[in-house]
Amino acid sequence: MKKFFVCCPHNDIIPFISAFHSCSAITTRAYSSNHSNTSVSVKGKLGLNSKIENVKCLDDAVTLFHQMVRMKPLPSVPVFCKLFKTILNMKHYSAVVSLFQEMQNLGIPINDFILNIVINSYCLMHRVEFGFSVLPIYLKTGIPFDNVTFTTLIRGLFAENKVKLAVELFKKLVREKICEPNEVMYATVMNGLSKRGHTEKTLSLLRLMEQGSTKPNIYIYSIVIDAFCKDGNIDIAVNLLNEMKLKGIPSNIVTYSSLIDGLCKFGQWEKVKTLFSEMVNLNIYPNVRTFTAVIDGLCKEGKVEDAEEVMRHMTDKGVEPNAFTYNAIMNGHCLCGQLARVRGVFDSMIDKNIEPGIISYNILINGYCKEKKVDEAMQLFGEISQRGSKPDIFTYNTILQGLFEVGRIGDAKKVSAEMLFAGHVPDLCTEHTLLNGYFKYGLVEEAMSLFNKLERKRENIDIVSYNIIINGLCKNGKLDKARAIFEKLSLIGLLPDTRTYNIMIKGFCLEGLLDEASGMLRKMGDNGCLPNIVTYNVIVQGFLRCSKISEMATFMKEMVGRGFSFDATTIELLINVTKENPSVLDMIQELHSENKK
Repeated sequence: MKKFFVCCPHNDIIPFISAFHSCSAITTRAYSSNHSNTSVSVKGKLGLNSKIENVKCLDDAVTLFHQMVRMKPLPSVPVFCKLFKTILNMKHYSAVVSLFQEMQNLGIPINDFILNIVINSYCLMHRVEFGFSVLPIYLKTGIPFDNVTFTTLIRGLFAENKVKLAVELFKKLVREKICEPNEVMYATVMNGLSKRGHTEKTLSLLRLMEQGSTKPNIYIYSIVIDAFCKDGNIDIAVNLLNEMKLKGIPSNIVTYSSLIDGLCKFGQWEKVKTLFSEMVNLNIYPNVRTFTAVIDGLCKEGKVEDAEEVMRHMTDKGVEPNAFTYNAIMNGHCLCGQLARVRGVFDSMIDKNIEPGIISYNILINGYCKEKKVDEAMQLFGEISQRGSKPDIFTYNTILQGLFEVGRIGDAKKVSAEMLFAGHVPDLCTEHTLLNGYFKYGLVEEAMSLFNKLERKRENIDIVSYNIIINGLCKNGKLDKARAIFEKLSLIGLLPDTRTYNIMIKGFCLEGLLDEASGMLRKMGDNGCLPNIVTYNVIVQGFLRCSKISEMATFMKEMVGRGFSFDATTIELLINVTKENPSVLDMIQELHSENKK
């Protein structure tokens, strides 16, 4: 057991639970005898509770703990529980673990409440394996484990995205009747699954609950309804609401808000009105989340004026907008290109003592960057940390795109370095922004150096990344290198897509290598990658630029036959060619006449 306390490998978690199950009868008896004398009188120590309530910082808590362990007789276990809960609420999770280990070394009695706090602390530190390592102490002390213990561990597994292990643990608890899951445990599992897109599994769990002694309540139904709404399966969500009504389970504001949010996202405004009326008839009144869902839906459809009217209505009804409400309005103005109004909403948030979070900053920074007002964006970027927030990966990506757009390469490099120093791991958007930026300004060596790092890591690299590299090389006159990378794709198990072929065809056409361009077009079909309107416009332009009119006619015929039309560049080239060669115009008219037949 000592060895297990040090570390519990993830693969050993489930088998370990089985060992607990076989010892359950022993643990219950041991707990009864071991804890019959643990209640220590607190006479003369009634002031401890008030001292714990007055703890303001970790130093206060640790000092008080050391005073308590020196008292004779010792304070009762519930007093230690209260102190540990205070430290947990202050988010000093490692301190909880450290003081618990000190308690053990001193032989001070513990109970299930303290053990659950320790497990929760490990889970909140994202060290769920150490949470499992506490379980042997239950056996050693004879304390029976319960729903709280395993619910905490399941929540910890989900927090670390160990979905399979969380589900396996839950199934084992049910299958081997280690403990009867309650509403909280079911809700924890269903929440964990729904947040990771396993919507159908949440419904399966609801049906499983119906067969057991713990029946689904409004909270459980709300989780499943919200999951289907977020998935866009509104019909199933509405059916579940009707199912609740038939079972006599009353709906609440959470249920209706989820449904209204889902309906707003799909612009089903008549159904939204119906639900609002239904809510009011049941004396369920919209809250800030409900109103914000409507405001967000209207803004995404470009109906910002209507959204602002809803916002005025909610304040008239005594419902105060929150940061999410303001973000929705800001985003709506941003989508409509109304940057001054975005700034106005942002400033009004501050005036009303609503602290803008990182999302608010990101919306405004994105608006400035789109308008190429990078100085204003950089000024806001600098303000973020001063107001207690921290830039996230989206902030950095937006700033980088804005800087590259206006040619401030040096600043872009500084921001990229700052991002790494702040501990952010670049995502695909970051890598693509940097690669596109370097190639745009002819920094081929920097782009290839970054690309080589990505290839070595084999992470964050896909066909889109390769398309950027191939396109960048072609545009910078490195066609041979581009071709070499294109030919390497099949060796590393990546299939070129239509964009990859289009890039190569354009590269060949720009270099006047029309045979290679034609060959690449034919290769597309052989590899099951159909040419599109871009493909034909690019190759027709290539032949027009080289005055290869008869060869061009073949591709034009294919193009028209597929129902594709000329783009602006192709039309401009055709006009220029027809000035010198009027027969081209007759050719175009003949092709269109044949196509109409």
